[in-house]
Amino acid sequence: GNQGRRGGVVRMSITVESSPDAAFIAEAKKWPTWDCEPSKFPWSYSQEETCYVLTGKVTVTPNGGQPVEIKAGDKATFPKGMGCTWEVHERIEKHYSFN
Repeated sequence: GNQGRRGGVVRMSITVESSPDAAFIAEAKKWPTWDCEPSKFPWSYSQEETCYVLTGKVTVTPNGGQPVEIKAGDKATFPKGMGCTWEVHERIEKHYSFN
C-alpha cells in the first residue's frame, strides 16, 4: 500500500549521477582517496558526503531502504545521519569530500 510519511521519519536517499560533468571530476580529483577490498560492513554518515568512484563496484543499502548500486565513474551523495550497509563487490577506490 501507499502509506503517507510517518511523523518525523526522514527518508534517507542516496543520489547517484552516472556521468558527472568534467568540472566536478576535476574538483573531485583534488579530494582525498579511500579504498576498500571486497567486504560487507555497516556504515553511518555523521555528515553529508559526496564521492567520485574511480574503480570498483558497491551496493549500498540504507537501513530500511532500497539497495543502490554505485560503480566506477559515478558521483554519489550520502545524506547526513544515514545508516546503511556497504557491500563491496569489486575493490573500490573513490575520492570523497564532506560537505
